[in-house]
Amino acid sequence: MLNVRIGTRGSKLALAQTNTVQGLLVKIGVSVALEIITTSGDRVLDCDLHQIGGQGAFTRELDNAIMRGEIDAAVHSMKDIPVDRPKGLITGAVLPRDPPFDFFVFNKPVEEIYSVGTSSMRRRAQLLRYYRCMPQVRVEPLRGNVETRLARLNDGLYDAIVLAEAGLVRLGYRVNGVRLPLDQFVPSPNQGTIAVVCRDKPELREAFAVLHDPQTAFDTGVERAVMEQMGGGCFTPQGIFCRNGRLIAEILSFDGSRGDRVVESVRSIEEAVEIGKQFREVASELIEEARAVFGLKS
Repeated sequence: MLNVRIGTRGSKLALAQTNTVQGLLVKIGVSVALEIITTSGDRVLDCDLHQIGGQGAFTRELDNAIMRGEIDAAVHSMKDIPVDRPKGLITGAVLPRDPPFDFFVFNKPVEEIYSVGTSSMRRRAQLLRYYRCMPQVRVEPLRGNVETRLARLNDGLYDAIVLAEAGLVRLGYRVNGVRLPLDQFVPSPNQGTIAVVCRDKPELREAFAVLHDPQTAFDTGVERAVMEQMGGGCFTPQGIFCRNGRLIAEILSFDGSRGDRVVESVRSIEEAVEIGKQFREVASELIEEARAVFGLKS
């Protein structure tokens, strides 16, 4: 019997995702041991995510643990996995996608909502665009795991918050709110998708291949190809989403007042790369504007 050591963050959501993978592996006769690893993204909660290294803040320590041989694999929300990956690591499986939508959670009448919490620059820009005719509505920073954010909403610190619907589904939470439409709130690349990163070894590739969903892998691969060409990462308010080859991507200014968008049908990753290159030219002003804010070179 193959024994696999899987690393995971310690949040309820991370554990729920890892337990899903564990259950699937056990069904095919693989023995799984879990190792909880605390990441810098979990430790530092008093500043925005881009200030501590972006999405890599949730994956770096897990990558290092695989490279050191302490674990064989790690389970991630795929949107947290940076484009640049360490040599020797592969994405062993992309699971079927859960709902990719953002979810607007609130406990009071919609007309009484004046403060909305989010940890995402993308969501902030999209909310500011949506509320552009209602300047009395404030979009305020909110970090922490799902439980922390819901608790702050319930404590009255915010009138509403925005979360990924997939996280609520995986945790089995029933909350008051509405699913936000994809055409106005284009999700982050790979949102709603669980991925397994592992050491590049034949026995691990074989085990995780059983969990792999080709359609989700293609759609998320398109999103990542466009994201890589755009080069915005977590420093630019951008949404990129593909479903069954239909791509929608947008980049916004930080205040949501300006934006560029592309909608295309994509048949291959190579096409996605070319679309990303072309869209980068179209949106170059917004990208350079964001880079200048963060002091980044082109």
